[in-house]
Amino acid sequence: MTAARVIAIVGAESTGKSTLAIALRDALAADGTPVACVNEALREFCDAHGRTPRQHEQAAIADEQTRRIATAAMSHRIVVADTTALMIAVYSEIVFGDRSLYDAALAAHARCTVTLLTAIDLPWQADGLQRDGEHVREPVDTALRHALARHGPGYSLVIGSGPARTATALATVQRQLRGISAAAEGEQAIASPSRWQGLCERCGDPACERHLLPQPGSMRG
Repeated sequence: MTAARVIAIVGAESTGKSTLAIALRDALAADGTPVACVNEALREFCDAHGRTPRQHEQAAIADEQTRRIATAAMSHRIVVADTTALMIAVYSEIVFGDRSLYDAALAAHARCTVTLLTAIDLPWQADGLQRDGEHVREPVDTALRHALARHGPGYSLVIGSGPARTATALATVQRQLRGISAAAEGEQAIASPSRWQGLCERCGDPACERHLLPQPGSMRG
């Protein structure tokens, strides 16, 4: 059996990760391809315990997320992961000042085939214990970008809303998977799929893509 292709979706809170994961799963499975969608272990922890995790509980949640992805990859051609352990490492740094989870999280994330980073261009929405507030989104987004750019695989930014957001993500995934298949067959791939990231066409700086996003105070719920 061909090794599973893992599509990792990461991003700050209230940026549509779970909705996108389900939509991608359904679209990629439309031709009969076995596709799994791995749910977010952190959300289930919050629902089960009625609170957010304490510092000493973070590592176990990160390990569980990695385990779920690996298990799904054993029996499916494609796995769509609603976050990876990298999200837990980022939250541990921001909430507790603890950077100890990054090494394991990045090692696990490096096994993903495609990384989608959901932009902070959607209006923030409350979701019980799971979300801290709109003010947390930019620090999380920044920490994710730094981790992926400096120590991990490249990423593709997902912007837009509704069907357009899903279409953008799906086109990115399909293009990168085609590139990987072509490379595996000895053909010249158009690009190196696992290392691609969004760049400003004028300056080549990934951070410059922020001009595409609404400015603070411009979002409307």
